[in-house]
Amino acid sequence: MGKGSKPQKTFIIEVFLKVYTILLALTQIISIIFTNKLFLILKNNQIRYIGFFISLLGVVIFITAMITMRDSWRAGVDTTQKTTIVKSGIYKYSRNPAFLGFDLFYIGIAMSFSNIINILFTCFTILIFHLQILEEEKFLPTIFGKEYLDYKNTTRRYLGTKSR
Repeated sequence: MGKGSKPQKTFIIEVFLKVYTILLALTQIISIIFTNKLFLILKNNQIRYIGFFISLLGVVIFITAMITMRDSWRAGVDTTQKTTIVKSGIYKYSRNPAFLGFDLFYIGIAMSFSNIINILFTCFTILIFHLQILEEEKFLPTIFGKEYLDYKNTTRRYLGTKSR
C-alpha cells in the first residue's frame, strides 16, 4: 500500500489510509488511557458497553475475513500480487469484511471512548477506507475479470447479498 506504480489518486488514498490508521490507533490508546481526563460526548454506560460489543464484533469479523482469505490476502492496489478471488465463507455476505470489521471496531471504540478527537479521527478513517474500497473496485476487474463483476453483482460491498 502506498508503493509501486499506480494512479496518483490511488497512491494518495493508500498513503492517507496508512497515516490515519496509525493516528487513529494512537488516538484510541490515548482516549482509553485518559478517559477520565477527556470530555466524553457519550456518557451513558449502556451506550459505552454497546460500543464495546460492537468493537468485539468488528474484531471477530476481521479475524474471520483473514482466516477465510488465507493466502489470497491483498493489501491495496498491487499488480504484482498473484491471488485468487475468494467468494466463500464470510465473503458470500460481504465483499469487504475486513474493512467492515475495522469500521465496526473503530465505531465501537469511538462509542466507548467518545471524545471529539477520537470521533473525528474515526469518521475520517472510515471515509478513507471507503475511498480505498472504491479504488480497489476499479482495479479488481482488471485482475479477475467477469468473475469479479459477477461477484460484485451478487454480493454487497459491506453486508448482505443482492437478489438476482
